[in-house]
Amino acid sequence: MCKQIFTFGHYLREKFGCKVSKVPISISGFTCPNIDGSVAKGGCTFCENDSFSPSLDQTKPLKGFFLNMDSLENPHLQKQLDQLQWQFEALSKKLSSDNGTQKYLVYFQSFTNTYAPLKTLKALYEKALSFENVVGLSIGTRSDCINDETFEYLCELSHKTEIWIEFGIQSIFDETLEKINRGHNAQNVKDAIVKAKSYGLNVCGHLIFGLPGETKEMMLQTAQVAYELEVDSLKYHPLYVVKRTALANEYMRGEFEPIAEELYLEVLCEALAAKPAHISVQRLTAGIDDDSLLAPLWCKDKNRQLKAINDRLRRIGLKY
Repeated sequence: MCKQIFTFGHYLREKFGCKVSKVPISISGFTCPNIDGSVAKGGCTFCENDSFSPSLDQTKPLKGFFLNMDSLENPHLQKQLDQLQWQFEALSKKLSSDNGTQKYLVYFQSFTNTYAPLKTLKALYEKALSFENVVGLSIGTRSDCINDETFEYLCELSHKTEIWIEFGIQSIFDETLEKINRGHNAQNVKDAIVKAKSYGLNVCGHLIFGLPGETKEMMLQTAQVAYELEVDSLKYHPLYVVKRTALANEYMRGEFEPIAEELYLEVLCEALAAKPAHISVQRLTAGIDDDSLLAPLWCKDKNRQLKAINDRLRRIGLKY
């Protein structure tokens, strides 16, 4: 009999006693210090942000929008709060209809969702928490874009509601982070995870397999370090190439070879076999099914990917 991998869905059902789903939200105004020039320019080489939430591509970031704002006297704030509301209402209704979701985590997904003054963050987060049947927040951010003041506020919130911070770990090798123009080193993300845990916050880490120049051993070492940092949950992604990115230019020049499906399956299954049982899994793969995908083409069909992953997992006595 195969052992069931502990999924995030199982965690939420155990905690709340019903079907709980994440509602992905994209707020205009949020950007990234690796895009707006504060840390670097151009973003990570693989980043064309709309590819991660293509249904929300009408919510473009405004360069530097929040950076000098220290009050709520923001002519666009009400627009953002309205935007938050209509996205939540539309997506929560669809989730309820599609899979019987009863409660929700509002997931601030696109760009860097702590990269704003605390007063602005409070307005947005507390608006999200005011919606009916919302049990908490999951906040995607960068490890170099969250300070003690924000950590303290989120810690306070966590005493009343479910709070998750999602950090892009990607790799623990500085040479890799430099190649992808990440804008910070591995120690920075390690320190941020340790600090988030010290505040009692739940942490989800994102790992990317197939980054430029990485071997199987390097990918597995990154996963092992994430486990040792005691993250609470993980998302595993293959690196895929979409148009309008620096990585696409590297690929077209023959300077980058995407990870083969067989190697991804091998690395992923070994990483899952080594994962401590209490760390939940939120994602096993990623891709996009439109003409923006350049490579690898096996990332086009997520259902086929999941079947291949489950077939491989069964060989080692696991199931997802």
